[in-house]
Amino acid sequence: MKGSLPRNIFAGLLIGTALGTLSKFVPVLNSGLIAIEPIGTAFIRLVTMIVVPLVIASLFTAVGSLGDIRRLGAIGGRTLSYFLITTFLAAAIGFVVGMVAPFRPLPTPPAAGAAPTPSALPSVPQQLLALIPQNPFAAAAQGELLPLIVAVCLFAAATTTLPDEKRRQILIAFERLNDLSTILIGWMMRLAPYAVFVLIAATVAKFGAALLGNLLTFAAAVVAALIAHVAIVLVPAARLAGVRIREFLRETSDAVMLAFATASSSAALPVSMAAAKRVGVSEEAAGFVLPAGATIDKNGAAAYKAVTAVFIATLFGFPLTPARQLTIVLASTAAAFAGAGVPGSSLVTTLIVLNAIGLGTEASAGIALVAAIDRPLDMCRTAVNTLGNLIGSAWVDK
Repeated sequence: MKGSLPRNIFAGLLIGTALGTLSKFVPVLNSGLIAIEPIGTAFIRLVTMIVVPLVIASLFTAVGSLGDIRRLGAIGGRTLSYFLITTFLAAAIGFVVGMVAPFRPLPTPPAAGAAPTPSALPSVPQQLLALIPQNPFAAAAQGELLPLIVAVCLFAAATTTLPDEKRRQILIAFERLNDLSTILIGWMMRLAPYAVFVLIAATVAKFGAALLGNLLTFAAAVVAALIAHVAIVLVPAARLAGVRIREFLRETSDAVMLAFATASSSAALPVSMAAAKRVGVSEEAAGFVLPAGATIDKNGAAAYKAVTAVFIATLFGFPLTPARQLTIVLASTAAAFAGAGVPGSSLVTTLIVLNAIGLGTEASAGIALVAAIDRPLDMCRTAVNTLGNLIGSAWVDK
């Protein structure tokens, strides 16, 4: 396909939907579309393959590059507190919006029978205890990414206490792994239009076109969650920092718009640094908060992941027990810290949340649906990420 990637993905969505709908009247076409579904599933497996290396490399690089955690002082403590609190609140808001959104379960195909009953999750205390890994290598091999994230952060924090030369040697290896993960994400995104076509066509062939209304509702829910987070969390945080909201938004609009246009926090970083200087943020605060935030502080991604998890679970009739609800918020918070500041990485790390609640095979079709409209939503959440980082620099400074 020629043209921009978002346009190609959307074209794959439209063509797949049209063929899937037509197949309801052509039995041979219907069987054929369902038969090629494993091709799309192979794409999901390739995306899943990148998750563990990306999580390890991006988190280790981000935390290890902060400097000696014993010497971060007040600015470091305030920065990390701001990142953690706002990201958790974004995940919680996304979860609430997802729960109240009018998502509808897909009708069960006549030949499919009853949906499999998901395995029971442990209690909430057991889940919190399970965040401490007994064996980080086993956690990685078994896809238990939340304890793996905890282990990576601890090892990376220990790395910051090493002498500069030794620390740099270790970080270089993880930076190169992060670069390789980013390259693979770019390759996978080139395959995305074809994978979306196959998976959407097969899904519509099985379930009908009723899912399109759900997809539009999902997009609206994500945007609503992002707006709610800005209004409920980021604007009050700016006011606590003594910021004049209108003036701040006017002076930082170029950075936010660049983040929106590129869907990349990293690409917008130089402009964000200049914008922070214009609104009076000190070089010390901006120089620490903004680079760190472009890597690990992704409020918009946290809200998006929580809405996505609720959406896909509802779509396939997957029960969300209280333990799973807590898991969605915690996993969305943790997963938002993992990933590169480039387009498409959030789609990869969303699998962390889906795996954490035990969605299993249903994640493939669900990811295909959200991938079809991921680019415009990626633009929206990246703009929120960048705005949150700019407000965070002002909050830490003041």
